[in-house]
Amino acid sequence: MISNKVKNIEISGIRKFFNKVAQVPDAVSLTLGQPDFSVPSKIKAAIIEAIEKDRTGYTSNAGIEELRSEISRYLERFDISYGRDEICITIGGSEALLSTFTALLNPEDKVLIPSPAYPAYESCVRLLGAQVINYSLNKDFSIDFNKLENIIAEEKPKVMVLSYPSNPTGAVLSEKDRNKLYEIIKRKDITVITDEIYSALCYDDKYFSIAQFVDIKSKVILVSGFSKMFSMTGLRIGYVCAEKKFMDQIMKVHQYSVSCAPSIVQWGAYEGLINCLNEVDKMRDEFMKRKDYVYNRLINMGMESNIPKGAFYIFPSIKKFNMDSENFCERLLIEGKVAAVPGSAFGEEGEGHMRISYSYDMDTLKEALDRMERWIAKTF
Repeated sequence: MISNKVKNIEISGIRKFFNKVAQVPDAVSLTLGQPDFSVPSKIKAAIIEAIEKDRTGYTSNAGIEELRSEISRYLERFDISYGRDEICITIGGSEALLSTFTALLNPEDKVLIPSPAYPAYESCVRLLGAQVINYSLNKDFSIDFNKLENIIAEEKPKVMVLSYPSNPTGAVLSEKDRNKLYEIIKRKDITVITDEIYSALCYDDKYFSIAQFVDIKSKVILVSGFSKMFSMTGLRIGYVCAEKKFMDQIMKVHQYSVSCAPSIVQWGAYEGLINCLNEVDKMRDEFMKRKDYVYNRLINMGMESNIPKGAFYIFPSIKKFNMDSENFCERLLIEGKVAAVPGSAFGEEGEGHMRISYSYDMDTLKEALDRMERWIAKTF
Protein backbone atom coordinates (compact mmCIF):
# COMPACT_ATOMS: atom_id res chain seq x y z
CA MET A 1 0.00 0.00 0.00
CA ILE A 2 1.10 3.57 -0.69
CA SER A 3 1.69 6.05 2.13
CA ASN A 4 -1.31 8.35 2.63
CA LYS A 5 1.06 11.27 3.17
CA VAL A 6 2.58 10.69 -0.26
CA LYS A 7 -0.80 10.08 -1.93
CA ASN A 8 -2.07 13.40 -0.56
CA ILE A 9 0.71 15.37 -2.23
CA GLU A 10 0.17 16.52 -5.79
CA ILE A 11 2.82 16.87 -8.46
CA SER A 12 3.99 20.49 -8.60
CA GLY A 13 1.63 22.74 -10.54
CA ILE A 14 4.70 24.09 -12.35
CA ARG A 15 5.61 20.62 -13.63
CA LYS A 16 1.99 19.79 -14.36
CA PHE A 17 1.72 22.78 -16.66
CA PHE A 18 5.17 22.15 -18.15
CA ASN A 19 3.90 18.71 -19.24
CA LYS A 20 1.01 20.40 -21.09
CA VAL A 21 3.48 22.60 -22.96
CA ALA A 22 5.12 19.51 -24.46
CA GLN A 23 1.82 18.80 -26.25
CA VAL A 24 1.96 22.17 -28.08
CA PRO A 25 5.26 21.91 -29.98
CA ASP A 26 5.02 25.33 -31.66
CA ALA A 27 4.52 27.20 -28.35
CA VAL A 28 7.09 29.59 -26.93
CA SER A 29 7.67 28.66 -23.30
CA LEU A 30 8.38 31.13 -20.49
CA THR A 31 7.88 28.50 -17.78
CA LEU A 32 11.31 27.30 -16.72
CA GLY A 33 13.25 28.72 -13.79
CA GLN A 34 16.57 27.97 -15.42
CA PRO A 35 19.13 30.55 -16.60
CA ASP A 36 19.91 30.27 -20.33
CA PHE A 37 23.60 30.99 -19.74
CA SER A 38 26.30 28.33 -19.99
CA VAL A 39 28.07 27.10 -16.86
CA PRO A 40 31.20 29.29 -16.55
CA SER A 41 34.11 27.67 -18.40
CA LYS A 42 36.35 27.64 -15.31
CA ILE A 43 33.73 25.64 -13.42
CA LYS A 44 33.51 23.14 -16.29
CA ALA A 45 37.30 22.83 -16.32
CA ALA A 46 37.39 22.30 -12.53
CA ILE A 47 34.82 19.49 -12.78
CA ILE A 48 36.77 17.82 -15.59
CA GLU A 49 39.99 18.18 -13.61
CA ALA A 50 38.33 16.59 -10.58
CA ILE A 51 37.41 13.58 -12.71
CA GLU A 52 40.90 13.34 -14.18
CA LYS A 53 42.44 13.51 -10.71
CA ASP A 54 40.09 10.75 -9.52
CA ARG A 55 38.31 12.99 -7.01
CA THR A 56 35.28 10.79 -7.52
CA GLY A 57 34.95 9.05 -4.15
CA TYR A 58 32.82 9.93 -1.16
CA THR A 59 33.56 13.24 0.49
CA SER A 60 32.77 13.82 4.15
CA ASN A 61 29.01 13.96 4.75
CA ALA A 62 29.21 17.74 5.16
CA GLY A 63 31.21 18.21 1.95
CA ILE A 64 34.77 19.20 1.14
CA GLU A 65 36.34 21.63 3.60
CA GLU A 66 37.58 23.90 0.82
CA LEU A 67 34.06 24.61 -0.46
CA ARG A 68 32.55 25.04 2.99
CA SER A 69 35.28 27.51 3.96
CA GLU A 70 34.76 29.44 0.71
CA ILE A 71 30.98 29.59 1.26
CA SER A 72 31.66 30.99 4.72
CA ARG A 73 33.84 33.72 3.18
CA TYR A 74 31.27 34.40 0.45
CA LEU A 75 28.43 34.86 2.95
CA GLU A 76 30.51 37.42 4.85
CA ARG A 77 30.04 39.71 1.81
CA PHE A 78 26.36 39.80 2.80
CA ASP A 79 27.13 40.27 6.52
CA ILE A 80 26.04 36.68 7.21
CA SER A 81 28.26 34.75 9.58
CA TYR A 82 28.48 30.94 9.47
CA GLY A 83 31.70 29.01 10.07
CA ARG A 84 32.86 26.07 7.96
CA ASP A 85 31.49 23.54 10.45
CA GLU A 86 28.05 25.20 10.37
CA ILE A 87 27.70 24.48 6.63
CA CYS A 88 26.62 21.26 4.91
CA ILE A 89 26.81 20.78 1.13
CA THR A 90 23.61 19.24 -0.22
CA ILE A 91 22.18 17.91 -3.48
CA GLY A 92 20.66 21.21 -4.52
CA GLY A 93 18.60 23.55 -2.39
CA SER A 94 15.74 21.03 -2.61
CA GLU A 95 17.56 18.41 -0.54
CA ALA A 96 18.67 21.11 1.89
CA LEU A 97 15.02 22.05 2.43
CA LEU A 98 13.72 18.51 2.84
CA SER A 99 16.58 17.51 5.17
CA THR A 100 15.95 20.61 7.28
CA PHE A 101 12.18 20.12 7.49
CA THR A 102 12.70 16.44 8.36
CA ALA A 103 15.13 17.32 11.14
CA LEU A 104 12.75 19.89 12.67
CA LEU A 105 9.19 18.64 12.28
CA ASN A 106 6.98 16.23 14.16
CA PRO A 107 3.52 15.27 12.89
CA GLU A 108 1.01 18.08 13.53
CA ASP A 109 3.69 20.75 14.06
CA LYS A 110 2.61 24.02 12.47
CA VAL A 111 4.68 25.69 9.75
CA LEU A 112 4.12 29.24 8.49
CA ILE A 113 4.54 29.44 4.71
CA PRO A 114 3.97 32.56 2.58
CA SER A 115 1.32 32.53 -0.13
CA PRO A 116 2.14 32.78 -2.99
CA ALA A 117 5.37 30.77 -2.72
CA TYR A 118 7.44 28.02 -4.27
CA PRO A 119 5.19 24.92 -4.01
CA ALA A 120 7.83 22.56 -2.59
CA TYR A 121 7.58 24.16 0.87
CA GLU A 122 3.99 23.03 1.39
CA SER A 123 4.64 19.59 -0.13
CA CYS A 124 7.64 18.92 2.12
CA VAL A 125 5.67 19.90 5.21
CA ARG A 126 2.67 17.73 4.27
CA LEU A 127 4.96 14.81 3.43
CA LEU A 128 6.12 14.89 7.04
CA GLY A 129 2.59 15.05 8.44
CA ALA A 130 2.97 18.60 9.72
CA GLN A 131 0.43 21.40 9.22
CA VAL A 132 0.74 24.23 6.71
CA ILE A 133 -0.39 27.65 7.94
CA ASN A 134 -0.27 30.23 5.16
CA TYR A 135 0.50 33.86 5.80
CA SER A 136 -0.71 36.23 3.13
CA LEU A 137 1.25 39.07 1.57
CA ASN A 138 0.43 42.67 0.67
CA LYS A 139 -0.30 43.74 -2.89
CA ASP A 140 3.42 44.39 -3.46
CA PHE A 141 4.18 40.91 -2.02
CA SER A 142 5.73 42.31 1.14
CA ILE A 143 4.68 40.77 4.48
CA ASP A 144 1.41 41.88 6.03
CA PHE A 145 2.74 42.20 9.58
CA ASN A 146 -0.63 42.78 11.25
CA LYS A 147 -1.92 39.47 9.91
CA LEU A 148 1.39 37.74 10.59
CA GLU A 149 1.45 38.74 14.27
CA ASN A 150 -2.16 37.61 14.71
CA ILE A 151 -1.45 34.23 13.09
CA ILE A 152 1.62 33.66 15.26
CA ALA A 153 -0.30 34.56 18.43
CA GLU A 154 -3.22 32.33 17.49
CA GLU A 155 -1.51 29.32 15.88
CA LYS A 156 1.83 29.29 17.75
CA PRO A 157 3.78 27.83 14.81
CA LYS A 158 7.05 25.99 15.35
CA VAL A 159 8.68 27.02 12.05
CA MET A 160 8.38 29.95 9.66
CA VAL A 161 9.57 29.89 6.03
CA LEU A 162 10.98 32.99 4.33
CA SER A 163 11.86 33.10 0.64
CA TYR A 164 13.73 36.12 -0.72
CA PRO A 165 14.32 36.96 -3.51
CA SER A 166 11.02 35.26 -4.21
CA ASN A 167 9.91 32.65 -6.67
CA PRO A 168 7.34 33.49 -8.14
CA THR A 169 7.04 37.21 -7.37
CA GLY A 170 10.56 38.60 -7.68
CA ALA A 171 10.06 40.44 -4.36
CA VAL A 172 13.01 40.99 -1.98
CA LEU A 173 13.17 41.62 1.75
CA SER A 174 13.41 45.34 2.51
CA GLU A 175 15.49 46.67 5.39
CA LYS A 176 12.34 47.86 7.16
CA ASP A 177 10.63 44.46 6.87
CA ARG A 178 13.79 42.64 7.88
CA ASN A 179 13.96 44.71 11.07
CA LYS A 180 10.27 44.10 11.85
CA LEU A 181 10.79 40.36 11.38
CA TYR A 182 13.80 40.47 13.65
CA GLU A 183 11.73 41.95 16.49
CA ILE A 184 9.09 39.23 16.09
CA ILE A 185 11.57 36.35 15.91
CA LYS A 186 13.49 37.69 18.88
CA ARG A 187 10.32 37.67 21.01
CA LYS A 188 8.72 34.45 19.80
CA ASP A 189 9.62 30.79 20.17
CA ILE A 190 9.93 30.14 16.45
CA THR A 191 12.57 28.76 14.08
CA VAL A 192 13.02 30.41 10.68
CA ILE A 193 14.10 28.65 7.49
CA THR A 194 15.22 31.33 5.06
CA ASP A 195 15.54 30.16 1.44
CA GLU A 196 17.97 32.49 -0.33
CA ILE A 197 18.74 30.47 -3.47
CA TYR A 198 18.35 33.63 -5.61
CA SER A 199 20.47 35.91 -3.38
CA ALA A 200 23.13 36.40 -6.09
CA LEU A 201 20.39 37.74 -8.38
CA CYS A 202 19.23 40.67 -6.26
CA TYR A 203 18.98 43.96 -8.20
CA ASP A 204 19.26 46.36 -5.27
CA ASP A 205 22.66 47.61 -4.13
CA LYS A 206 22.16 46.30 -0.57
CA TYR A 207 21.00 42.82 0.37
CA PHE A 208 18.88 42.23 3.46
CA SER A 209 18.46 38.87 5.19
CA ILE A 210 17.14 37.74 8.55
CA ALA A 211 20.36 35.69 8.81
CA GLN A 212 22.33 38.92 9.28
CA PHE A 213 21.40 39.17 12.99
CA VAL A 214 23.92 37.30 15.14
CA ASP A 215 21.80 37.41 18.31
CA ILE A 216 19.00 35.30 16.75
CA LYS A 217 21.32 32.91 14.93
CA SER A 218 20.09 30.11 17.20
CA LYS A 219 16.64 30.54 15.58
CA VAL A 220 17.65 30.82 11.91
CA ILE A 221 18.58 28.22 9.28
CA LEU A 222 19.79 29.44 5.88
CA VAL A 223 19.31 27.42 2.67
CA SER A 224 20.97 28.39 -0.60
CA GLY A 225 22.92 26.95 -3.51
CA PHE A 226 24.58 27.37 -6.89
CA SER A 227 21.92 26.21 -9.38
CA LYS A 228 20.78 29.71 -10.33
CA MET A 229 23.96 31.57 -9.40
CA PHE A 230 26.25 29.61 -11.75
CA SER A 231 23.51 28.41 -14.13
CA MET A 232 24.13 24.80 -13.10
CA THR A 233 20.62 23.60 -12.26
CA GLY A 234 21.20 20.00 -13.37
CA LEU A 235 24.45 19.63 -11.44
CA ARG A 236 22.50 19.71 -8.14
CA ILE A 237 24.62 21.49 -5.57
CA GLY A 238 23.27 23.50 -2.65
CA TYR A 239 23.98 24.08 1.02
CA VAL A 240 22.40 24.59 4.40
CA CYS A 241 23.84 26.75 7.20
CA ALA A 242 22.88 26.32 10.85
CA GLU A 243 24.17 26.28 14.39
CA LYS A 244 25.41 22.97 15.78
CA LYS A 245 22.15 22.12 17.60
CA PHE A 246 20.37 22.11 14.24
CA MET A 247 23.24 20.89 12.08
CA ASP A 248 23.80 17.72 14.12
CA GLN A 249 20.21 16.67 13.37
CA ILE A 250 20.12 17.86 9.74
CA MET A 251 23.32 15.90 9.15
CA LYS A 252 21.64 12.66 10.23
CA VAL A 253 18.91 13.07 7.61
CA HIS A 254 21.42 14.15 4.95
CA GLN A 255 23.74 11.23 5.74
CA TYR A 256 21.09 8.55 5.49
CA SER A 257 19.39 9.97 2.42
CA VAL A 258 22.35 10.92 0.18
CA SER A 259 25.65 10.33 2.07
CA CYS A 260 27.22 13.39 0.39
CA ALA A 261 26.81 15.75 -2.53
CA PRO A 262 28.55 14.83 -5.83
CA SER A 263 32.29 15.20 -5.27
CA ILE A 264 33.26 16.58 -8.67
CA VAL A 265 30.52 19.24 -8.62
CA GLN A 266 31.70 20.41 -5.20
CA TRP A 267 35.09 21.17 -6.76
CA GLY A 268 33.32 23.03 -9.58
CA ALA A 269 31.35 25.19 -7.14
CA TYR A 270 34.56 25.90 -5.21
CA GLU A 271 36.22 27.15 -8.39
CA GLY A 272 33.13 29.23 -9.15
CA LEU A 273 33.27 31.07 -5.81
CA ILE A 274 36.96 31.84 -6.26
CA ASN A 275 37.08 32.82 -9.93
CA CYS A 276 33.62 33.25 -11.47
CA LEU A 277 31.76 35.87 -9.43
CA ASN A 278 32.35 38.44 -12.19
CA GLU A 279 30.33 36.19 -14.53
CA VAL A 280 27.49 36.18 -12.01
CA ASP A 281 27.52 39.99 -12.09
CA LYS A 282 27.26 39.94 -15.90
CA MET A 283 24.35 37.48 -15.73
CA ARG A 284 22.56 39.68 -13.18
CA ASP A 285 23.04 42.76 -15.40
CA GLU A 286 21.49 40.89 -18.33
CA PHE A 287 18.53 39.78 -16.20
CA MET A 288 17.99 43.40 -15.17
CA LYS A 289 17.68 44.41 -18.84
CA ARG A 290 15.25 41.57 -19.52
CA LYS A 291 13.24 42.43 -16.39
CA ASP A 292 12.79 46.03 -17.55
CA TYR A 293 11.84 44.91 -21.06
CA VAL A 294 9.24 42.37 -19.89
CA TYR A 295 7.78 44.71 -17.26
CA ASN A 296 7.36 47.56 -19.77
CA ARG A 297 5.80 45.27 -22.37
CA LEU A 298 3.27 43.95 -19.84
CA ILE A 299 2.35 47.46 -18.65
CA ASN A 300 1.91 48.58 -22.27
CA MET A 301 -0.50 45.66 -22.76
CA GLY A 302 -2.59 47.11 -19.94
CA MET A 303 -1.59 44.49 -17.38
CA GLU A 304 -0.87 45.27 -13.73
CA SER A 305 2.42 44.11 -12.25
CA ASN A 306 4.98 44.86 -9.58
CA ILE A 307 8.49 45.30 -10.91
CA PRO A 308 10.72 42.43 -9.72
CA LYS A 309 13.69 43.27 -7.50
CA GLY A 310 15.39 39.88 -7.66
CA ALA A 311 15.40 36.37 -9.19
CA PHE A 312 14.12 36.17 -12.81
CA TYR A 313 10.34 35.98 -12.48
CA ILE A 314 7.52 38.47 -12.85
CA PHE A 315 4.03 37.81 -11.48
CA PRO A 316 1.50 40.02 -13.27
CA SER A 317 -2.17 40.18 -12.29
CA ILE A 318 -4.68 38.68 -14.72
CA LYS A 319 -7.76 39.52 -12.58
CA LYS A 320 -9.06 42.05 -15.11
CA PHE A 321 -9.65 39.21 -17.59
CA ASN A 322 -12.23 37.53 -15.28
CA MET A 323 -10.74 34.10 -15.76
CA ASP A 324 -8.99 31.79 -13.30
CA SER A 325 -5.25 31.42 -13.83
CA GLU A 326 -5.39 27.78 -14.98
CA ASN A 327 -7.96 28.64 -17.65
CA PHE A 328 -6.16 31.80 -18.71
CA CYS A 329 -2.79 30.07 -19.11
CA GLU A 330 -4.32 27.07 -20.88
CA ARG A 331 -6.05 29.32 -23.43
CA LEU A 332 -2.90 31.43 -23.84
CA LEU A 333 -1.01 28.21 -24.55
CA ILE A 334 -3.50 26.65 -26.99
CA GLU A 335 -4.70 29.81 -28.75
CA GLY A 336 -1.78 32.23 -28.28
CA LYS A 337 1.03 29.62 -28.40
CA VAL A 338 2.72 31.06 -25.29
CA ALA A 339 3.34 29.13 -22.09
CA ALA A 340 3.42 30.75 -18.66
CA VAL A 341 2.67 29.14 -15.28
CA PRO A 342 -0.76 29.67 -13.64
CA GLY A 343 -0.53 31.61 -10.38
CA SER A 344 -2.56 28.89 -8.64
CA ALA A 345 0.53 26.64 -8.85
CA PHE A 346 2.02 28.81 -6.09
CA GLY A 347 -0.81 28.52 -3.59
CA GLU A 348 -4.22 30.00 -2.96
CA GLU A 349 -3.01 33.61 -2.95
CA GLY A 350 -1.30 33.08 -6.30
CA GLU A 351 -4.69 32.83 -8.02
CA GLY A 352 -5.38 35.83 -10.23
CA HIS A 353 -1.76 35.95 -11.43
CA MET A 354 0.58 34.11 -13.76
CA ARG A 355 4.32 33.59 -13.53
CA ILE A 356 6.54 34.55 -16.42
CA SER A 357 10.19 33.55 -16.32
CA TYR A 358 12.57 35.91 -18.11
CA SER A 359 15.47 33.46 -17.92
CA TYR A 360 15.28 33.35 -21.73
CA ASP A 361 17.12 35.36 -24.39
CA MET A 362 15.66 38.63 -25.67
CA ASP A 363 14.56 37.17 -29.02
CA THR A 364 12.51 34.51 -27.23
CA LEU A 365 11.01 37.07 -24.84
CA LYS A 366 10.11 39.41 -27.71
CA GLU A 367 8.43 36.65 -29.72
CA ALA A 368 6.49 35.39 -26.69
CA LEU A 369 5.30 38.86 -25.68
CA ASP A 370 4.36 39.75 -29.26
CA ARG A 371 2.20 36.62 -29.38
CA MET A 372 0.68 37.36 -25.99
CA GLU A 373 -0.14 40.94 -26.99
CA ARG A 374 -1.85 39.77 -30.19
CA TRP A 375 -3.82 37.09 -28.29
CA ILE A 376 -5.00 39.52 -25.60
CA ALA A 377 -6.05 42.10 -28.21
CA LYS A 378 -8.02 39.46 -30.14
CA THR A 379 -9.55 37.69 -27.12
CA PHE A 380 -10.49 40.53 -24.78
